[in-house]
Amino acid sequence: MTDQTQYGFYLDTTKCTGCKACHVSCKDRQGDIIRKSTDSETQSVPQIEGVNWRRVYEYGGGTWSQNADDSFEHSVFTYYTSISCNHCNEPVCVKACPTGAMHKRREDGLVLVATDLCIGCNSCAQACPYDAPQLDSERKVMTKCDGCYDRLAEGKQPICVGSCPLRALDFDTMENLKAKYGDSDGHMAPLPPESITSPNLIIKANKHAGKQGEILNYAEV
Repeated sequence: MTDQTQYGFYLDTTKCTGCKACHVSCKDRQGDIIRKSTDSETQSVPQIEGVNWRRVYEYGGGTWSQNADDSFEHSVFTYYTSISCNHCNEPVCVKACPTGAMHKRREDGLVLVATDLCIGCNSCAQACPYDAPQLDSERKVMTKCDGCYDRLAEGKQPICVGSCPLRALDFDTMENLKAKYGDSDGHMAPLPPESITSPNLIIKANKHAGKQGEILNYAEV
């Protein structure tokens, strides 16, 4: 990486309760973006069905056991991981795009889609291990988290960050985030290894990180 500005996210999984306020606020903004891009005069535009730029994964596992005295013990656990695009240093979505529609901005490192170049081939979505690029099948173009760059230009935080009631999310330059929170505790399950894309994401790990489990809310993500 050069010394250029690079924005990224911080996630504290010890605070996240899985309330999905970040998910819902992002979904609301999605409708606003569609309305503007289609020059619709309608004030309320339905969001793209099945397309979620920010997703909250519930990860859990463990077992129950009964003792000889009929008391019970358990190792059941669960925690939540809120994820969108991580605006990676080595974005595989950009490498996979045949037209250059998926690109990384020089001024802030955000990974965006040039919809006028996008042919809807889905190559970027197939390459991304975070499921960040998601196809708008109606318009036949790829969509994704854009870091709320329009809000950044106004000095505001991304809408997901501002909507989190527990302040489990933060967004800033990676230099500022590292100075504030230190380095990541590690890319825990259900996330893929950091080595694949070098994501700009700092995570404070939940105390249950490292335990064997599974995603419990596939229908929601």
